[in-house]
Amino acid sequence: MAKHVFLKFIPYTTLENRTISPKATNKTKNDEKQHLLDSDYQSGETSVYLEKESAFYSSWEDTMLSRELDHPLSNCETLLHLLKGNIGTGILAMPDAFRNAGWVVGILGLVIMSIICTHCMHMMLGAAHELSKRNGGCLLSFAEVVKLSLEGGPKWMQKYSLLARTMTNIFLCMTQMGFCCIYLVFVAANLQEIIKHYFYDIEFFWVITILLVPMILLNWVRNLKFLIPFSLIASLLTSASLIIIFGYLFSNIPRIDSIKEFGRGQGLALFFGTAVYAFEGIGMILPLENNMRTPVDFVGCNGILNTGQAFTTFLFIAIGFFGYLKYGDACVLGSVTLYLPPTDVLAQIVRLMMGFAIFFSFPLQFYIPFNIIWPPLKNKINQGRHDDSNESLFAEYTTRTLLIFCTYLLAIAIPNLGAVITLVGAFSSSALALLFPPLIEIAAFYPDKWGRYNWILWKDIAILIFGFIGFFFGTYAAILNILKIEDTSST
Repeated sequence: MAKHVFLKFIPYTTLENRTISPKATNKTKNDEKQHLLDSDYQSGETSVYLEKESAFYSSWEDTMLSRELDHPLSNCETLLHLLKGNIGTGILAMPDAFRNAGWVVGILGLVIMSIICTHCMHMMLGAAHELSKRNGGCLLSFAEVVKLSLEGGPKWMQKYSLLARTMTNIFLCMTQMGFCCIYLVFVAANLQEIIKHYFYDIEFFWVITILLVPMILLNWVRNLKFLIPFSLIASLLTSASLIIIFGYLFSNIPRIDSIKEFGRGQGLALFFGTAVYAFEGIGMILPLENNMRTPVDFVGCNGILNTGQAFTTFLFIAIGFFGYLKYGDACVLGSVTLYLPPTDVLAQIVRLMMGFAIFFSFPLQFYIPFNIIWPPLKNKINQGRHDDSNESLFAEYTTRTLLIFCTYLLAIAIPNLGAVITLVGAFSSSALALLFPPLIEIAAFYPDKWGRYNWILWKDIAILIFGFIGFFFGTYAAILNILKIEDTSST
């Protein structure tokens, strides 16, 4: 999900502290709610009790029927969050994906990938509902769903439940740190083009090094609500930039026979990595549904999830096809903004706007890995001291700085935007989007809820095989591509 993550992730919380069953007693206000990030918080309480609007609710029993939320999301707000979470640097890399796959495979591949990834999201939601019922109506995080599903699965799986939760958090960290690296490379690459055109030819290393200090300072902001104005501006700039980009792509369109229909070999594996990177948004699905006023509207054939994914897929195909048609085999830099004519002022404005939007979206991507890594470190460091003690604050800011510096080192090591996107997508994003969900469903519905002839089991095994093949060959092709780029740059 190359993406703007606007959702709160709670990696280390107990199930008992987050129960929402109306039968529970003596619950505090914090026990009955789950906020989005501070950027979505509104003062004042608005208690909401859901009414039964569909027979679909009957399968949830009491887990989602009666909740108290300070700021429940409407259907429109939920859809906007879903779109913001999916439309980021991934959509700008679609022309590169089409160059690798060919325009026919690109269109069909994105549709198939969208269907599979969306189905995996539905699988995780169904398993989360089932596990929530078994555990008294808990609001579960991604890692908790993995752990609880394996605990109730086959015996050979049960002993790996804690390891699976840890691995889920590790892959979440790797994916989000990869996103942060991509964001940093994206901002530096677009800023380099602007400086090169209007001032002088500056090396990428110096541009990204200059960005390091403001990036560290930006991520020292502990409360994300202070970034609300910048987040809103970033969303508007992204929308405006996409409109302008489409204007460039629709002008003087070449003949379709100027581009290839089908890719081959390594190119298809690289396409897989970019596509999974763009569609991987599974980490935000549970927080979105948990915060909805009417969560039943999130699922279903014409639900919010399917609607948002369909619209996102349409945008991906449009940018990918017309971007590849417009710029052809020149699509090797990882972002359509880098192909716009440097002599056009409007093109430079697009680069500046997208650079600004991605720069101020960086803290939202950084929020997830930091809140996985920091809590256990804080517990060891504090040892009874107050969270805002000088020692604790110094340790927190040091941790933030070191993590940002790690993304800087990764960006320096792999400065090619397209190469980073394919590697992150093939390795970590594919694991979260395609490998964990079928394992969750297999374990959660074991042993007697796999359907007639165990069709759910066989379907999940097929997705696992597809995901593992893409994971292995996509990662292998991405590494070869990086080595090839390094060899070319050194010569």
